[in-house]
Amino acid sequence: MARQRIINELSYWERQSFFSDYQALIIGSGIVGLHAALTLRERDPAARILVVDRGALPAGASTRNAGFACFGSMTELLADRQVMGEEGVWELVDRRYRGLQRLRSRLGDTAIRFQQKGGYELFQPADEEDYIACLDAMPAFNRQLKAITGLVNTFRIADDELSTFGFKNVKHLLLNQAEGQLDTGRMMRTLLGVARNVGIDIITGLSIESLESDRYGVTVTTAEGWELHFPKVLVAVNGFARRLLPALTVQPARNQVLITQPLAKLPFEGTFHYDQGYCYFRNIDGRVLLGGGRNLAPDREQTDVFGTTSLIREYLLTLLREVILPGQEIAIDSWWSGIMGVGSVKAPIIQEVQPNVVVGVRLGGMGVAIGALVGEEAANLLWER
Repeated sequence: MARQRIINELSYWERQSFFSDYQALIIGSGIVGLHAALTLRERDPAARILVVDRGALPAGASTRNAGFACFGSMTELLADRQVMGEEGVWELVDRRYRGLQRLRSRLGDTAIRFQQKGGYELFQPADEEDYIACLDAMPAFNRQLKAITGLVNTFRIADDELSTFGFKNVKHLLLNQAEGQLDTGRMMRTLLGVARNVGIDIITGLSIESLESDRYGVTVTTAEGWELHFPKVLVAVNGFARRLLPALTVQPARNQVLITQPLAKLPFEGTFHYDQGYCYFRNIDGRVLLGGGRNLAPDREQTDVFGTTSLIREYLLTLLREVILPGQEIAIDSWWSGIMGVGSVKAPIIQEVQPNVVVGVRLGGMGVAIGALVGEEAANLLWER
């Protein structure tokens, strides 16, 4: 005999005080969701806006990313150009850069510990062909980027810094002078505080299981079996979006990350990219944060389940001990993973997918950069519907 599901119904008080008279529901309290909520608040200071998240923290990727304020290494942009074309890739870069500036202006550099120390790309001897391709493309890239960053030479050769960084088996460095780094935890704590300070309601630990809409509004069902009604809904859960909307062309992608214990000597500062951006590392609080490697097992890492695997852990440890910090005693503090939303192209999906339901997803691994802009654009689309 099938087990009967017990539904814990909302009380009259709960429904009236916590779920009534909202103009919009935003599903997801990460970078996109909170910027969307703030945009709606700016459009209507009197609107009641509710943001919900299934976790205690916005932990898909917003509190689990590496804190790179970047918009694409040269090899990554060259690869993207093959897929998206010249116009498409520069439009995306422009949006990423504008998104970073919006994030910084909204929260302030001090609050998020933003530092523009530059972003370097590493080339080992086996990568000489890729390096030459970057040198060939660099003049044209810098001409395109001048209109975006304002710098005459956004990218430049940085081989003269190799001796100070102490890397092993690295032959060349390219520097993106406009790239920076920030503190992911402080960014999200500040963003949550800003949202609450302007009267946006945020409820965590509430999982939305389904939604149905028509021209009159949207009914969402929670894991508890509650049916809640809202005039409009914005979905901002990125790598988890297909749990709610299976037809979306966004796939989850897991990135695994480690951070070391504090080191006695750390010979570099900045953000660093390797292998078309699939690997990345940086300094933070006297430690090294290192992540990536999902291209080693793309099928296995196309998942929205958190966790780490021995294959990628061993790869990252080898990279850390043999290339980044050779000859040093290194203790690992902790490991974690984050879930991104990706697709065959890196352009985000910002569209109405059902009556009164808008999505802002598929950030392509650049949520810190483009998330603020995606949230704003999705909110403006929701407002206009």
